[in-house]
Amino acid sequence: MNTFRALVATGDGPAQFQDLTDADLPEDAVTVDVSHSGLNYKDGLSVTNKGRIARSFPMICGADLAGTVAASDDPAWAPGDEVLVTGWGLSETHSGGYTERQRVKPEWLIRRPAGLTAVQAMAIGTAGLTSMLCVLALEDHGLTPESGGEVLVTGAAGGVGSIAVSILARLGYRVTASTGRPATHELLKSLGASAFVDRAELAVVPGKPLEKERWSAAIDTVGSTTLASVLRQTRSRGAVAACGLAGGNDLPITVLPFILRNVALLGVDSVQCPPALRTRAWERLSTDLPLDLLDSLTTVEPLGRAPELAEQILAGQVAGRVVFDTRA
Repeated sequence: MNTFRALVATGDGPAQFQDLTDADLPEDAVTVDVSHSGLNYKDGLSVTNKGRIARSFPMICGADLAGTVAASDDPAWAPGDEVLVTGWGLSETHSGGYTERQRVKPEWLIRRPAGLTAVQAMAIGTAGLTSMLCVLALEDHGLTPESGGEVLVTGAAGGVGSIAVSILARLGYRVTASTGRPATHELLKSLGASAFVDRAELAVVPGKPLEKERWSAAIDTVGSTTLASVLRQTRSRGAVAACGLAGGNDLPITVLPFILRNVALLGVDSVQCPPALRTRAWERLSTDLPLDLLDSLTTVEPLGRAPELAEQILAGQVAGRVVFDTRA
């Protein structure tokens, strides 16, 4: 029986490379020859064993994957189909993408849009999908570039935030970026940000339940006091798409922004997102994200460097997007 290499977390120290066979994979309907997977902060925690990511062991690391269907027991998928998977508990409750071969549930698969290479799809990954889901939520609420005003993105220098800035600017919105790292301002300007707000300004707890109206809409990746400040500053009938909790999972706010200004709080989840909405988001990513800029920010590395780069991403030493070639 043929073997393949995978990076496996055992719960006892950092993940290690192992030679596996198909018998070691989950008993799902579609087998994928994996070509690429991305590096996310969560992957850094999983590979180094510095965070509780996997719910059981052994667990193949890697939150995303892209590749080609090798075998399928489901009529919707056939050998040769170019596919990708993000979310659905990969590397947490289901073996992930840091492997040359994986088996997944058919409803998790998305056909890779013709406009995206496998490398680009993994550079976008869960972060980019989340960004586009936020944009779609705001659009479905009625936001258009012609609405006027500023759209705020918090945590703008992060994976979700930076892609959100790029998409919004490409669509014609006037984007304000909130970050605590002034050194990232030039990069964010190149992505399309036109103004900046220091994250400390939004992370305070003011004495008033409502503040001056500033934002037509916002995408928040931080939560807690930052999200509360954004909601208090959002214009009447505006909307905030919330997708993260880097600052905490509490929300210290009154109901006044919602009942006096009719502000909408739109929750965005990319892990259990329905397939139809995922497909819609990926198709939009293939057309609305500046791919030349994405390519300039992406580095392709052999999977063999994953343990080293996992340490680096946790230390804040990884710039741009890293995509692993799982066959190298």
